[in-house]
Amino acid sequence: MPQLKVTAAQMVAAARSRIAEIDTVDAMAMIDNPQVVFVDLRDVRERQRSGAIPGSYHCPRGMAEFWVDPDSPYFKDIFAQDKRFIFHCASGWRSALTVATLNDMGFEAAHLKDGFIDWANHDGPIEPCT
Repeated sequence: MPQLKVTAAQMVAAARSRIAEIDTVDAMAMIDNPQVVFVDLRDVRERQRSGAIPGSYHCPRGMAEFWVDPDSPYFKDIFAQDKRFIFHCASGWRSALTVATLNDMGFEAAHLKDGFIDWANHDGPIEPCT
């Protein structure tokens, strides 16, 4: 097996050191704020299995850079809105890497530090996904 120069955990730690992280309890207080958009990076099967934060916008992780870039043919208008974007995944690893990349692009965003699993463990509201 080849030796990695950097591990996934090291990449996540480096990303977390330079991005805005939102604790679960603080994020739950923002659920009804119309100026906040929760962006769910999880796979569609994860959403179907576990549900989603009510009103969250689904953006597959592999498309995030393309969906926020106004020059991309895949751009989504939601990301042109003057709102606060909080990205999340299941545990906070994928969202940390994504937000670091988006911040590097000039797109300001934060992430849910401990992810959807922690949201569910704190009894945060969840809506079913079909």
